[in-house]
Amino acid sequence: MRRTSFAESECPIANSLELVGEWWSMLILRDAFDGHTRFDDFQRSLGIAPNMLTRRLAALVDAGLLEKRPYQQRPPRYEYVLTARGRDFRPVLLALYAWGDRHLTAEGRNLVLVDRATGEEVSPVLVDRATGRPLNEIDAVFTAGPDAGPRMRDRYRVEPG
Repeated sequence: MRRTSFAESECPIANSLELVGEWWSMLILRDAFDGHTRFDDFQRSLGIAPNMLTRRLAALVDAGLLEKRPYQQRPPRYEYVLTARGRDFRPVLLALYAWGDRHLTAEGRNLVLVDRATGEEVSPVLVDRATGRPLNEIDAVFTAGPDAGPRMRDRYRVEPG
């Protein structure tokens, strides 16, 4: 089955899914945040087939989320390090963690998020940068931006009243 591409979409959500929407990609990024950098470490942690890991790492490098750096010359070996763009994805993973922890953890908590410095549990919440209000308390809606094309403007046409 051929996968739909969102590469030409005007929607930031669709564009983001184009880069990281495949589940292995998100799990690789999770492991990168946990400090994994080498192919063998990712493979051991995820139990992913080598050919799939190779493709996913290449896609994350192409997307600018990871940087491929040599760490050994003979034989050539590389590590995969988060870029600034990749580090900016962390709040997305933390939001997925918070949602899953709240809604999908049936019995017991297998994973807890803690502040590295204090060891105290952290409960992520997304907030509006300007007001500090939690987003789940704001009745926010999408609307076409100033550079939106005709299709986006039609989709998010604001009706009076």
